[in-house]
Amino acid sequence: MSDIRIGIASFAHMHAWGYASAVEQIPGAEIACIWDDDEERGRKMAERFKAPYEPDLQRFVAGDMAGVVVTTPNAGHRAVTEAAAAAGKHVLCEKPLSTTVADGQAMIDVCRKAGVGLWTAFPCRFSPAMDRLRAVVAEGTLGDIVAIAGTNRGSFPGGWFVEFEKSGGGAVIDHTVHVVDLMRWLLGSDVKSIFAEISSGMHHSHFDDCGLLSMEFENGVFATLDTSWSRPKSFPFWGDVTMRVTGAGGVAKLDMFNQKFTLHNDETMRTTFNAWGSNIDLGLMKCFVRACRGEETPELATGWDGLKALEVALGAYEANRQGRAVQLPLAG
Repeated sequence: MSDIRIGIASFAHMHAWGYASAVEQIPGAEIACIWDDDEERGRKMAERFKAPYEPDLQRFVAGDMAGVVVTTPNAGHRAVTEAAAAAGKHVLCEKPLSTTVADGQAMIDVCRKAGVGLWTAFPCRFSPAMDRLRAVVAEGTLGDIVAIAGTNRGSFPGGWFVEFEKSGGGAVIDHTVHVVDLMRWLLGSDVKSIFAEISSGMHHSHFDDCGLLSMEFENGVFATLDTSWSRPKSFPFWGDVTMRVTGAGGVAKLDMFNQKFTLHNDETMRTTFNAWGSNIDLGLMKCFVRACRGEETPELATGWDGLKALEVALGAYEANRQGRAVQLPLAG
C-alpha cells in the first residue's frame, strides 16, 4: 500500500527514466501520473511505468500526489514548478534549476509562498564516495583545504540540450552545476569570483562543448573544473565526476563512478565499463519521498543550492564573454 504518490513531469530529460525507476523500488511509494507535452513519449512512458498519462498540465498537478519531479527541458522548469506549487505539491527539479537567475529566484519565491518544498536534483550528493570524502574533510584529516581540481566530462547528448532557448547553454551549464554543488557542500562556502575559457572545440558547432573554470571561494579555497561533452560515442563509459582535494596536511581523490567492471563484447565489438555499484538516483528519490512525508532531509539540495550552482555556470559564460574574472553574484 503506497502512502506517497509522485508525479513525473516530462521525460524530455534522460534522468527522468532513472528517477522513475527508483520510485518503483521504494516501499510505500508509487508513480501517480505522468505528464509530458510530447504525447507519444508520455504515453509510452506511462505504459512502461504502469501509470496514467495526463496531457493537461493543470489536471496533472491537481491529481492525487504529494510531489512532482520536474524533468522538462531546462527553460520549462519555472512554469511546471509554479503550477505544481499552486496545486500544493512539493517539487524536485532537475538541474540546472533554471536558465536564468530571475527564473530560479521566482521558483524559490513561489514555493516558499505556497508552503511547499523546492529541491534541486543533485544525485551526486548520494554517492558513498562523496559521503566518505565529506567525512575525511570534516574529521580534519587533510587539514585546512587549499584547493580542489574537479572534472565532469561526458558524452554529447544532442537534442534540446543544444537548443539555447530550451537549454540555456551547452556543456558548461549542463555539467558545471553538479560539481560546483559538491564543492559548495564540501566547503560550506560560496564562489565569489570566476574566470572561464569556453569553446566549441570538440564538435565545432554553435554550442559550447568544453570549458575550463577557475573559481575562488569566499573562504579562500581555489578550485578548477574541467566541464565538457568530450567523450566520443565509442568511449566505454558516458562520463565522470572526479575531485582532487588538496589540504595543508594531505590530498584526497574522489572518482565517483569507478564502481565498474570492463566488458569486452564480441557481439557488439565494443568494450564498455558497466556499473555495478551504488544507485545514486535511488538515494536521491528515497530522500525526496522522505521529504514529501515531512521528514528532515538535510542531504537534499535546496532550491537555493540549485540557484547558487546556476549562478556559477552563468558567471562562467559572462567571464568568457568579458575575457576576465567576474564577481559573484552577478549584477542585475
